Amino acid sequence: MSCPRRHKSKEMPAAIDAKVLDSGLSSAEKYAMESTSLPPQPAGGWWHRNWKWFVPTGCCLTPLVLFGAFFAFLVLVVFGAMKQSDAYKMAVARAKTDQRVIAALGTPITEGWYLSGKTNVNGGSGEADLTIPISGPKGKATIYAVATKSAGEWTYSKLVVKVENTGETIDLGP
Repeated sequence: MSCPRRHKSKEMPAAIDAKVLDSGLSSAEKYAMESTSLPPQPAGGWWHRNWKWFVPTGCCLTPLVLFGAFFAFLVLVVFGAMKQSDAYKMAVARAKTDQRVIAALGTPITEGWYLSGKTNVNGGSGEADLTIPISGPKGKATIYAVATKSAGEWTYSKLVVKVENTGETIDLGP
């Protein structure tokens, strides 16, 4: 016996492939099966694709943003504490009710957000030296207040409003 089987077995895979390809599929379906391939997948995940811009940006911007947020927090706390002091509240209340200030600035009179100065209160005693911007429909002005707290009461040694437009100084003292 010769080896006809071996010869047939070598041709058999091609015959099987031909039968599989010809098994009732149209030429369009055959073409689609042969030419369809998955799009190439990018190697790695998000980090692998984006680390080149993320590392410099994250390393530089993160500390800057954190520093800015910390600075803004400190400013808000300091200004908020100064605006809650009795010396500030009393000075603004006197300016808002004084007829000369109302005539110079109009109504409503609003306080500016950026005030400067210092307050130091320890129990029933303390001192305050404040510069408070105010404004109204007719113009802007600044309250200058220097006060001392003794036995729980504030006494102003200086409480004036200086109107910016005219340069007029209005004394709100006792």
